[in-house]
Amino acid sequence: MDETDQPLEAMLADAPKNWGRWGDDDEIGALNLLGPTEVVRAARLVRTGQVLPLGLGIGDARGEPILPGRAPSLRLNTQDRGHYLAGKARPLAGGFEYADDFLMMCPQGSTQVDALAHAWYGDQVWNGYPAASTVGSLQKASVAAIAAHGLVGRGVLLDIARHRGVGNLDRDEVFTVEELDAVAAAQGVELRPGDMLLVRTGWLGVYYREGPEAFYGDRFTEPGMLATPAVPEWFRAQDIVAYGTDTITNELGTGPYAGTGLHAALMRNLGVVFVEMLALDELAEACAADGVWDFLFVCSPLRLHGATGSPVNPLALR
Repeated sequence: MDETDQPLEAMLADAPKNWGRWGDDDEIGALNLLGPTEVVRAARLVRTGQVLPLGLGIGDARGEPILPGRAPSLRLNTQDRGHYLAGKARPLAGGFEYADDFLMMCPQGSTQVDALAHAWYGDQVWNGYPAASTVGSLQKASVAAIAAHGLVGRGVLLDIARHRGVGNLDRDEVFTVEELDAVAAAQGVELRPGDMLLVRTGWLGVYYREGPEAFYGDRFTEPGMLATPAVPEWFRAQDIVAYGTDTITNELGTGPYAGTGLHAALMRNLGVVFVEMLALDELAEACAADGVWDFLFVCSPLRLHGATGSPVNPLALR
């Protein structure tokens, strides 16, 4: 068997793990690195008062980029002015009327945070909990644990696409941790322990600029980081808390460990929180304009008990 075809257990046999680092009952992983001191320090990064939302639109008329096999969101009015005009609803006291609606969606169908027990290999999820603990609902390390803590701290944006002088990386285009170091150096920003790392590839912009056909092509695949043993070593040395990109999966879409390697090495083994499908173009423009690439990052999942993920609308405060 070629070494590039090894099972994940073999490829990551000597890779670092954070299991037990924060106790045998831990469910939030690297988020333990974000305490009051880190939050206060990150709050000092707010210099202009600019607030940039990083979440994609849900129910957007242009459609929603979504992983093939997942259903798009469905939002329906359950009450509106039409109900009153048709005599199917009666005004409340003083002639008060209101509209109401219902939303059905995959919790991982838009900008999202993954639970640490969302994905695994070798019959164990994050921190060594049995994979069987996911049956029916996530009994351990669900997104509710992350939501109870929240993601608040220093965010750093590394703009791979801008560094390469392109609007977006192409499908299957690869970047490495060595290039992340080069981008950080070029941008004049330093990664520090406890940071939440956001990487802009420009890929989601293809969906909105060129449409679903250009985005999905004949086969769904995305640009991403090459999953090698060097990646978890780098993330562990940096003590990165969260990793987010403007792609659907945060994973390279082709080659060895396509769609799986980073989830295994970072989420399952290190407890790094994944934030996926971020809208990073406006933030990148703001950072490039003033040369400041770090900011207060605030991201709060819904407290969905037992859930594998949650939609979010993260904020970058500059």
